[in-house]
Amino acid sequence: MVSEKKSAVAVVMGSDSDMAVMQSCIDTLKDFGIEPVVRIISAHRTPDAAAEFAQNAAENGIKVIIAAAGMAAHLAGALAAKTTLPVIGVPLISSTSLEGIDALLSTLQMPPGVPVATVAIGKSGAKNAAILAVQILALSDKTTAKKLADFKKTQEKKTIEKDSAPQ
Repeated sequence: MVSEKKSAVAVVMGSDSDMAVMQSCIDTLKDFGIEPVVRIISAHRTPDAAAEFAQNAAENGIKVIIAAAGMAAHLAGALAAKTTLPVIGVPLISSTSLEGIDALLSTLQMPPGVPVATVAIGKSGAKNAAILAVQILALSDKTTAKKLADFKKTQEKKTIEKDSAPQ
């Protein structure tokens, strides 16, 4: 069993090959001062570890789980089935020719009572998963809420600057 460091957010991937995409999620969380727990756990190859992780996540201080997987993409749903914490699913592009649509549908189509918040496929989804996790945490943490408000203002400023740039 892997010992868990304390963090409010866990980023769980089905394979180490997913790290290339999920690094943007991890980096975005760190930009907000959140050092996530990062795990490689497979819903299919290590189902007992996935269940144990999800069942103990809240006890370990985790408040939001971000789960990324491609192909069948059952990881987010498998974790959501074993916890009451919010789970955010990040569908990933795999070696199939479906460009991540298979993973998107697997992540989205959860049965009633087992929700998974699902973001876009790939890197933009990974970054948005981090921001969504921050938004959830900001509901009960004023420091995080301030960082989130500052982030939104910075986004607005950058867009206005781009609009003002000579064409």
